Amino acid sequence: MELQQVNKTCHTDHRIVYSCQYHVIFGPKYRRKVLTDAVAARMKALVRAKQADYGYTVIAMELMPDHGHLLRDVDPRAGMNVVVGTIKGFTSHELRDEVPRLKKRRPTRWTRRKFISTVGAVTLAVVPPYIEHQQGV
Repeated sequence: MELQQVNKTCHTDHRIVYSCQYHVIFGPKYRRKVLTDAVAARMKALVRAKQADYGYTVIAMELMPDHGHLLRDVDPRAGMNVVVGTIKGFTSHELRDEVPRLKKRRPTRWTRRKFISTVGAVTLAVVPPYIEHQQGV
């Protein structure tokens, strides 16, 4: 069996060479359908705006009304749980300040739960199309 090698970007500094991609799924509390239209567009802009600050690169992102998919390239030293938690905290704070209807009765916008999966070279070609086609499902 021959496996097709996907061109993965490698990152380096003077101590480490890495190529780590993660598929992250997260959702609002109680799976409320809050990620619609303007809120989803703003959420995407916020996630992309913090790439340099938090040390990740967005490969693909799709938001449905009740959850979101994110494929990211991340430095393995950053700690995936910390990076995801930081993004969720930042976006929750910003969205609640910008969209008054999101302030109702809840101290935070996101659940504590999340799904994080590593993406290998074989599946890297499969995950972005999967994420893009989630919108209609």
